[in-house]
Amino acid sequence: TRQAQYNVSKAAVVSLTQSIANDYKRKGITANVILPSTIDTPSNRQHSPDADFTRWVQPQDLAALMLYLCSDAAGSITGAAIPVYGGM
Repeated sequence: TRQAQYNVSKAAVVSLTQSIANDYKRKGITANVILPSTIDTPSNRQHSPDADFTRWVQPQDLAALMLYLCSDAAGSITGAAIPVYGGM
């Protein structure tokens, strides 16, 4: 499997996001990263037909989080790595 490459890539994105957040926070620019587990999409359902879809992340939940992070209410959140694991 390519799990090691995937894990290293994800860690690099988290580190890059934290660097961007630190570099631009004094300019009022925020940077955060969302770390979802399996997202409930038709493609994922097709590739994992025996999975428990109720435990997967709903796309609308990710969209709501993204909208919040783009809002003024989330202006003080920067450099965050936000896990979204769905129904556990």
